[in-house]
Amino acid sequence: MATGLALNRCSVSVCRTADNLLNRPTVSVVKSLKFSRRLIGNCSITADPFVAMEDEKYGNKQVISLTPRLYDYVLSNVREPKILRQLREETSKMRGSQMQVSPEQAQLLAMLVQILGAEKCIEVGVYTGYSSLAVALALPESGCLVACDRDSNSLEVAKRYYELAGVSHKVIVKHGLAAESLKSLIENGEGSSYDFAFVDADKRMYQDYFELLLKLVRVGGVIVMDNVLWHGRVADPMVNDAKTISIRNFNKKLMDDERISISMVPIGDGMTICRKR
Repeated sequence: MATGLALNRCSVSVCRTADNLLNRPTVSVVKSLKFSRRLIGNCSITADPFVAMEDEKYGNKQVISLTPRLYDYVLSNVREPKILRQLREETSKMRGSQMQVSPEQAQLLAMLVQILGAEKCIEVGVYTGYSSLAVALALPESGCLVACDRDSNSLEVAKRYYELAGVSHKVIVKHGLAAESLKSLIENGEGSSYDFAFVDADKRMYQDYFELLLKLVRVGGVIVMDNVLWHGRVADPMVNDAKTISIRNFNKKLMDDERISISMVPIGDGMTICRKR
């Protein structure tokens, strides 16, 4: 994408910001990325966070594109409980910390649980427990969250924080393969009894998890699938690794699935909210 942008004695941080913006994965609907302010010399550059739609049928609609500064602003408007912040900061020092959902994602999950008046929830892919803790905190005292993960080390961190937050009585930890845990719930007669589910696990298993959860979630219940934009790779035809293809195919199947209503939300790495009909 050519911009004709000339930089002179810019700060490293500004250059990196510009580079990050200009080298995002190419998406067909993006026509241009405009820089609204250029002061060459002192070089104070503010990126315009809007992109324009290429196809005229969208009415040249401008949509937001988060810059680092704007994302910092978003985070400053997230109500993150102290215990969640503590867990997030501890996790940031661990291997695989990028797997943790972002604060604004966790806030949305908690709000969905509250809107639904959910009593029974499932999480597939717990890691250190940030999202599951957010959900557990939003559940009523009588609520229950089944948390499925196969990594015993990260589950120990999650369980420690459930205890610290005083919600361990709400959480049933299932250590092992998530698909087997979900099947056992179905075999135990718990079909159509759950209100809410969140999936952030093996991307190549998304369709399997989704089909099992459709059996477990009640009509009107919600299933949220994470990472559906997969760092922008799903929109890049030049990227065809196994995980990207799997998510791309999964997204297409959701679009065609009449059993659910859907809304793909560009928050975090992309989440699709599915309501069972």
